This record gives sequence, C-alpha cells and structure tokens, in this order.
Amino acid sequence: MIEVDNIHKSFGESHILKGVSTCFDKGKTNLIIGQSGSGKTVFLKCLLGLFSPEQGSISYNGQIYADLTRDQQRMLRQEMGMVFQGSALFDSMTVAGNVMFPLEMFTKQARSEMEDRVNMVLQRVNLHDAHKKYPSEISGGMQKRVAIARAIVMNPKYLFCDEPNSGLDPKTAIVIDNLIQEITKEYDITTVINTHDMNSVMEIGEKIVFLKNGYKEWEGTKNEIFKTDNEAVTNFVYSSELFKKVRQMYLEERN
Repeated sequence: MIEVDNIHKSFGESHILKGVSTCFDKGKTNLIIGQSGSGKTVFLKCLLGLFSPEQGSISYNGQIYADLTRDQQRMLRQEMGMVFQGSALFDSMTVAGNVMFPLEMFTKQARSEMEDRVNMVLQRVNLHDAHKKYPSEISGGMQKRVAIARAIVMNPKYLFCDEPNSGLDPKTAIVIDNLIQEITKEYDITTVINTHDMNSVMEIGEKIVFLKNGYKEWEGTKNEIFKTDNEAVTNFVYSSELFKKVRQMYLEERN
C-alpha cells in the first residue's frame, strides 16, 4: 500500500500539487487521471521518489520515504518497477538484453539465474520467440510488453505505468490493460497508472484519482464515476459522445 498525506510540490512560484491525500491499495489497479497541467505527472514522479514534496508525506507499507536513509531509499526504489510512456527500450540491446538490464545492474545473480528469470517474465507477457530481436524489429504493442517484462523482472512490490497505452491502437491497448491488471493480481503488486485513456478507466479502474489544477478533485471506482455529480469529473470523462451515451444507458438501467 502507498499512503499519500497532504503533499505539496512547487517549482519556483508554480504550485503544482496542493495538498493531495489518497491511498493506493495492494493488488489493485490504481489510476491517476486529469487534464494536461493537472499535476498528474509530477504526482507520479513524487510517488517514484524522483521529486521530494515540500510538505506532507508518502509512505510505502508504513515506511515514510523522507524518513528513510539514503541506503533504505535506494533499496525501496529497487522494489519499484516502471513502464515508461515510450517504453524507453535500449535500441542497441535485444529484447532479452533489455529485460535483463535491471538484474545486471542491481543483483549479483549468476548468469543462468538471470536468464531463467528473463525467460519466465517474457513468457508471462506472451513473448515466447522474441528474445533475440531488437526493439526496431517488433511492433509497438510488443515493445510495451517488453517494457512490462523489464518492469517486473525484479519482482517489484510497486508497479508504476506512465501512459502505457500511448501510441497503441484500441485493440492492443485493451491487451496491455488486461495484462497489467492480470500481473497486478498475480504478483499482488501495488500498481499506479498515469493515463488519459478513458477506455482504461472503464476497463481496469479499480481506484481512480482525478486531479484538477493540483488538487484531488475526486476519487472512486469505475462504477462510481457513472454515478458522480461532480461536474469537473463528468466534463472530463464524458467529453466524448460515446461516453455520454454509456453513462446515460447506465443511469437508465439503474432507474
């Protein structure tokens, strides 16, 4: 579990996060949504320990990050997996090399142990024959699955995803959403996803935090979004005619 208590973050005179408090439960897909400039990227970087809030605290399974020593913070960060928006694969490395990279950097495992672990996670993301291929030789969806495999190769307690469906077609995006949710359940990870994809919200939004102008405007589940009267949320989520129709159908069924 990650607990966020009244965090504030500024850059110069720009006050980005303004007293955000929430919690993200283990074994659930937790989503952060909001318009550009709402503070969600800065919020994610605070959760990763890349930015330090000027006020408030972030704790991981009861450990307040700011109270840890540097060595303890480093150990905690090794328990975090990250899926970057553009996958961020090394072009000069094969698929297997990309996935093995964290093991080579942060463990002292024997080569055979690392290879076994790489094989296992690549099989888990349904990449059985891509080990020797380079990123340029595989599709965008396959690259995203490689990024997920690399993120989980260290068996993390926390998984962070920044716009994991960016650049993917709708069908592939659903595959990636389902894969992330399955891995979250299987590994019992605390997963936090920064997204603007409303399909992801409706498919896997077990906990949703909506940020607006640096404030936590609303939080709830994908089902509760249909029922909320919060105008800022409905304007954002139901900006398309499709989602307006979906919500109207849901409300009619409830009545």
